Amino acid sequence: MTAPVFVVDTLPDTRLFVLDGSEGRHAVSVKRLQPGEDVVLTDGRGRWADCVVSAVEGKDRLTVETSSVHEDAPEEPRITVVQALPKGDRGELAVETMTETGVDAIVPWAASRCITQWKGDRGLKALGKWRSTAREAGKQSRRTRFPEVADLMSTKQVAALLAGADFAAVLHEDRDHPSGALATAGLPEKGSIVLVVGPEGGVSPEELAVFEAAGAKPYRLGRSVLRTSTAGTAATALVLGRTGRWS
Repeated sequence: MTAPVFVVDTLPDTRLFVLDGSEGRHAVSVKRLQPGEDVVLTDGRGRWADCVVSAVEGKDRLTVETSSVHEDAPEEPRITVVQALPKGDRGELAVETMTETGVDAIVPWAASRCITQWKGDRGLKALGKWRSTAREAGKQSRRTRFPEVADLMSTKQVAALLAGADFAAVLHEDRDHPSGALATAGLPEKGSIVLVVGPEGGVSPEELAVFEAAGAKPYRLGRSVLRTSTAGTAATALVLGRTGRWS
């Protein structure tokens, strides 16, 4: 297994670095790391350092010795999933699995058929949970560049995002609305790919029209109907495989 990942605001520029606070507590009290074990420090923005634990103090503090510092370039093509707000905790589940799969950015979307609404302090708290989930899932999956979780977007804002993409798709299957197969769609090798996942009630005809005007056509994943909390993960995996990012 690869070394566990811990997040720091800024990578150390000294040979010895003290990891404390919540990350130090997790390393000492949960992971129970001991001197001589390998760890990775990252800023979550692509920069990371190989380290070795040199000393453990108390329950929330350890000293690591850093060696080389690296920087991972952003992946190409960049994959963004626009996720309509699901019910309950399914939004956090979607963020977690998409992060583990390899998505680069997640955009919460207030679709017209969303039962869940983000308003006021409740909305800010929910957004914070999505961002915290992306951070923790990024660490768990040993990523050094965590996905960006944008502020909540309206349909108009999502349309503007789609208009600027090199490939844009709305995951939608309806007998009365023709769709193509995402598995055979022509995908760019570079640039940006944006995938839209609708809510439990589906993307409305009005939203489909707005998105198609912005250049996003409807696509289907397969014969089965996926939940809104799993469709983005399945689509991301398909695109990662087809674009060579999983090669």
